[in-house]
Amino acid sequence: MLKTAARKAKPPSQLAGRLSLQSLLFATGEGTFMTGSAVFFTQIVGLRAAEVGLGLTIAGIAAFIAAVPMGKLVDRFGPKRMWAASALCQASLFSLWPFIDNFTGYVAMAVAMEVAGALGGAAHGAYTIDVLPLDERVKSRAYMYSALNVGFTLGSLLGAVALAFDSNDVLRMVPWFTAAVFVVNALSIVRLPDASHDVKRTKEERAVKIQPTPLRNPGWMLSTFFVGVLWTNQVVLNVVIPLWLVEATDAPRTILALLFGTNTVMCIFLPMAAARGVKDLTTALRALRISATFFVASCVITMLTHETIGWVTVAVMLLAHVVLTGAELFLSAASWSIEAELMDPRQRGSYQGAAELGGTLGRVWAPALYTFLALSWGSQGWLVIALIVVVATVGLHRTTRMGARFLERHGLDPHT
Repeated sequence: MLKTAARKAKPPSQLAGRLSLQSLLFATGEGTFMTGSAVFFTQIVGLRAAEVGLGLTIAGIAAFIAAVPMGKLVDRFGPKRMWAASALCQASLFSLWPFIDNFTGYVAMAVAMEVAGALGGAAHGAYTIDVLPLDERVKSRAYMYSALNVGFTLGSLLGAVALAFDSNDVLRMVPWFTAAVFVVNALSIVRLPDASHDVKRTKEERAVKIQPTPLRNPGWMLSTFFVGVLWTNQVVLNVVIPLWLVEATDAPRTILALLFGTNTVMCIFLPMAAARGVKDLTTALRALRISATFFVASCVITMLTHETIGWVTVAVMLLAHVVLTGAELFLSAASWSIEAELMDPRQRGSYQGAAELGGTLGRVWAPALYTFLALSWGSQGWLVIALIVVVATVGLHRTTRMGARFLERHGLDPHT
C-alpha cells in the first residue's frame, strides 16, 4: 500500500517535479500572506475595511488593463526570464509592505503587485506550455495543481500560526517571510531549463510581427470568455454556496469549514485522476462536458437544501460541494489542453495575456448576478445558473472549432 501511494505521489517527470516545487513555493508564500492580509491591512497599514476593498478593486482593474501588454513582454524577452523577473519584483514589493502606512501607498503597492502578478501569470503559462512535452503536458500540470493546493494549505497554516500570536510585531514579519520565499522561488525558476522560445531567432521574431494578434482571433477570445464563464464554479463554491447555506438553509455555519476542507483535500489528491486521458482538443472537450454536468448537478442538488431539514441538509450540502469540486477538477484538465491547442506557439505570452482579458470578462459579473439569482429567486435562480453553464458549454464547443480553423488558415501548428 505504501509503495502504491509513493508511486502515485511521484511526478510524471523530473521537470514536472521541479515545476511542482516552484508551485509549492509560490503558493506557500502567497498563502501565508493572504491568510493574515485582512488583519495586516487594517492593523498595520491602518486602513478601514472599505478602503481595503476599494484598493483591491483598483488593483484588479489595473491587472485587467495590464494583461495584454504583460503578455507581449513575455514574447519579447522570453517566458522564463519574465517569470523570474516577476517573482523577484513581487519579492521586493512584499518586503516593502511593513513600511506602508496610508491609503495612497496601499493602492500603489496593490496595483504594482497585481501588474507584476499579471506578468508572472502570462510567463508561467507560456513557459509550461512551451517546455513540457505534448504527451505529458496535462499530467504534469495536474501534478503542479496538486502541489499548488498543498502550498496554499501550508501557507494558510503558517498564516494562522502568525495570527495566533496576536502580535503586530509578528504580523509585520509575515511579508518578509513571503518575500524570502519568493526570492527562493525566483532562484528556482532561473535554474529551470530554457524553453524553446526563451531564445528567439531573428526570423521567428519577424514572423511573429506579421501574424495576427490574439485580439484579432475571435475563436480564441470567445473561447477564453466561455472558459471564464465555466470558472464561475469558483464563485458558486466560495461565495454563493456559503451565503445560501447561511441565509436559505438550516445547516450550522460551522460546516463551512468541512466544505472548504473537503474541496482542498480533493484538489490535492484528485487532479491527476481527472486529467487522465486528456491529451488533445477532442478529449479536452469531453472533460469539459463532464465538468459542466457536475456544475449543473451541483446547482440542482444545492437547490434541494431549501426544503431539507437537519442532518439531511448537511449531507446534501456536502454532496453538492463534492460534485462542484469535480466540476473544478475536470475544467482544469480541459482548460490546460484547450489553451495549448488553440495558441499561436510564437505568441504564447500574448495569448496568455489575452486569455486573462477574456476570462475576466467571462467571470467578473458572476458574484453579483449569481448571488441575486440564488438568494432572490431561490430554486428558479439555481436553474438559471445551470442554464448559463449549459449555454457556455455549447458555445465553447463552437468557438474552439473557430479557433482551430483560425490557426489552420494562418498556417500555424500549436505544437511547434
